[in-house]
Amino acid sequence: MQRIWSARGLQPHRVETFKLSNDPRFEEKLVDVVGLYLDPPEKAVVLCMDEKSQIQALDRTQPSLPMKKGRAGTMTHDYKRNGTTTLFAALDVLSGSVIGQCLPRHRHTEFLAFLKTIDREVPKGLNVHLILDNYATHNHPNVKTWLAKHPRFELHFTPTSSTRSKPTSPPTTRTPNHSNGQPTPTRSSRRSAADESPSTQSPSKTGAGHRRRAGRGGRTAPLERRLRTCRLVPFRASR
Repeated sequence: MQRIWSARGLQPHRVETFKLSNDPRFEEKLVDVVGLYLDPPEKAVVLCMDEKSQIQALDRTQPSLPMKKGRAGTMTHDYKRNGTTTLFAALDVLSGSVIGQCLPRHRHTEFLAFLKTIDREVPKGLNVHLILDNYATHNHPNVKTWLAKHPRFELHFTPTSSTRSKPTSPPTTRTPNHSNGQPTPTRSSRRSAADESPSTQSPSKTGAGHRRRAGRGGRTAPLERRLRTCRLVPFRASR
């Protein structure tokens, strides 16, 4: 059977998933989100925000031994539960810094608490453009009331079933340095002369094609891959 499948190029054990968005405002939202990444407003910070709910807080039943030369780290096969938590995180796509907070539940109350955390962390002189998905708590009446009282916040929603449009490369424009009022080049404008040679661009799965250029000496690094190793670090305004 394996030889028959191989001869015909069949792989019945593999299935690729897909999802077509039926959002009537798909194009409008996509242009808004991608345009915000590529051409962010001045005196503003662009944050990509998401939540991860029902994270199990597990602990091992006995102390573990650390890794050392010739021996792997150890841990018990069993564990004890300590309830669940919800991680709220907002990534600054320009500097790579993260505002993170763990809260016990996933309701509009916790979302409001996280918005207040962002309001405290981001300097008052900057507007906040928050890119997020269409979860119901984001449009709760209490959230809208809070946003009306804090006009520097503006929410930008990704198209339905298209959260993969959130990961993207950092903005390529020049942003003002708010410490001295002078413009500071971003990462893209500080590329070496070798990167100025013709380069290829790898299209993303959303069709927008917003990954880093892979010029000579460069490498493509999708944001999803970087997020897997991203740590929660104190937020610092780099503008």
